[in-house]
Amino acid sequence: MNTLLTTFSALSDATRLSIVEQLMQDGELPAGDLIEGRGMSGAAISRHLKVLREAGLVQQRVKGTQRMYSIRADGLRAIADWTISKRQFWEGSLDRLGEIIERENSWPT
Repeated sequence: MNTLLTTFSALSDATRLSIVEQLMQDGELPAGDLIEGRGMSGAAISRHLKVLREAGLVQQRVKGTQRMYSIRADGLRAIADWTISKRQFWEGSLDRLGEIIERENSWPT
């Protein structure tokens, strides 16, 4: 559960969520490309990337003088697994609610 808390905390920031979405869409990118269009300094983006790395959502590799960032599938898989488990809960709850409504509608008035 602690890993999920760290993951969701990292994604609760709009900038970090947009970085993850950009990496999911575009694939591996240099840090400089992640700065463009965000109106932030390199240092600010670097801090966001550190939080995402520590949460296990992105990984970094060195390519010459560049820092390249990409998504860590394992980090996103934990979110998917949690979401699927909650989906089963809601489907079961909605099925039970449907049965109750059906019974109430079939009672004589």
